[in-house]
Amino acid sequence: MSDMKHKDWWALAEAAAEAMVKATANAPLARLTRQPYDPSTIARSVAAFTGSLWSKPAEVMELQLQAARQWGEFWGRTFTGIETPKPKDRRFSAEAWQDDPHYRVIRDSYLLAAEQLRALVGKGEGDASTRAMVYFLLDQYLNAIAPTNFPFANPEVVDRTRETGGANLVHGFAHLLEDISSGKGIVRRRTDPGAFEKGKTIAATPGWVVYENDLFQLIQYNPATPTVDAEPLLYVPPLVNRYYMIDLQPRSSLVKWLVDQGRTVFVISWVNPAEELRDKGIDDYVLSGVVEAIDVVRERTGARPNLFAFCLGGTLAIIALAWLAAKGRGADVNSATLIGTMIDFADMRDWAAFVHEAHADALEEHLAQQGFIDSIELQQLFSAMRANDLIWSSVVNHYLLDRAAPPSDLLYWFEDGARIPAAFVASFNRALLLENRLVGGAGFSVGGEAIDLARITTPLLSIALKDDHVSAWDAVYRGAQFLKADFLLGGSGHNAGVINPPSANKHGYWINDSHADVADDWFAGAQRYDGSWWPHWLEWLARHGSDERVAGRAISDGIEPAPGAYVRKP
Repeated sequence: MSDMKHKDWWALAEAAAEAMVKATANAPLARLTRQPYDPSTIARSVAAFTGSLWSKPAEVMELQLQAARQWGEFWGRTFTGIETPKPKDRRFSAEAWQDDPHYRVIRDSYLLAAEQLRALVGKGEGDASTRAMVYFLLDQYLNAIAPTNFPFANPEVVDRTRETGGANLVHGFAHLLEDISSGKGIVRRRTDPGAFEKGKTIAATPGWVVYENDLFQLIQYNPATPTVDAEPLLYVPPLVNRYYMIDLQPRSSLVKWLVDQGRTVFVISWVNPAEELRDKGIDDYVLSGVVEAIDVVRERTGARPNLFAFCLGGTLAIIALAWLAAKGRGADVNSATLIGTMIDFADMRDWAAFVHEAHADALEEHLAQQGFIDSIELQQLFSAMRANDLIWSSVVNHYLLDRAAPPSDLLYWFEDGARIPAAFVASFNRALLLENRLVGGAGFSVGGEAIDLARITTPLLSIALKDDHVSAWDAVYRGAQFLKADFLLGGSGHNAGVINPPSANKHGYWINDSHADVADDWFAGAQRYDGSWWPHWLEWLARHGSDERVAGRAISDGIEPAPGAYVRKP
């Protein structure tokens, strides 16, 4: 037990009281603006789902009997001292959860109850949006009541409290009040604020901004080899975050790796839009964004670029390719690689919870008042979809253990979000997510041109990530089949699976030259390879290139050094 002196306790108590006063004074009053979702639809979904369970009394009774048997077996194992296998759940990685019978019972009872609740919800009925919403709410509840989140049920917190004499809980409470007072509705990740600096330790590959308009800056990177491949690369990032996920620290930077391999790399850096750009929609981002960047790259290099794009950026890229095809300009692009990109939104999995007519109406009213969807709102949504990793782990670390998180370049990027204009969000949400017009036959147009993906003749490679929680890999595969694209499956998740340098030798990837109708059939016949998919991608680019080499493209007309002003705009 700590020998903390009485006066030290008073100092801690005074600090907590001061933080409470500050939180009360600074916490914003409840806003009168509409929420970006419809609460009544959530209530109706839950009510309808619950009603469907009442219509199946025999199946619910069978679940109750099964639960009774499971609990009997559970207590039988507990009192006879039979140990259960250690679960793969990272929340219970501390040895005490397995070695101490007290904590093992707490852990196993929670996991059994969670399994039984999920089995009960699995018996309910409803459309995809209703079922996804009920599962989403259940997951939020189960994540919140996990024993790891309570100080006296978590062995690590108990040990930490003994070690500090309770100072961790006092400091943690002050952290909680500080986060409440910010009004952002998020658990701020506490780490070294000076660990990363744009242009120096992150987003630091040398280059220049060579073009800009009101939507984007175009960055061209300095050559690192005497000669380069004739076809340049042009990256189209999503709007949700800044471009530099592909240019984190040098050891994991895809941009640096490509430049070192003798490639000319261009990157679109979207502006962080404020209210004055509220009317910028899909048309603007496709025509004044992607297509304009293609034109500038062609003008600067005299060659057709290889597009590569991630997530929403890939959706914009494929729309741009269809628009170019409609204009008779399909040959303007040499190839396109779509990473974690969906074009068929018929099955949104967990995200279907928010794809509903009433939610779309509420979102549009919210956007009309604000002019954009804020980065904090997007961060809240993405965090809720991965609550254990992005919310509750920080609750435990910062509120209960009072421990700073280690610096992470990927999480630094994740928290450096961007706004999206109202017109873009409204049209994308309704036309593409809700009505699925890209492939659903309802019709979608850009700049007065009908977007028909079947007209695209550009060579395409679709890369999915096996553990992707945003763009499920089998949904990406379904889109690849629609586009008649080549397909590669990488290991890991939505972000980490992209940032996979060969030197790390992690995650692996799967290849199968067949085009099975069903994703699982494709996977069953796929060959797994160790390491990164980056070299395989370069081989694919080489097969679709000219094999021509040109002198490294030096930059003499740069506007400002990379990473440029747009990526720094708050």
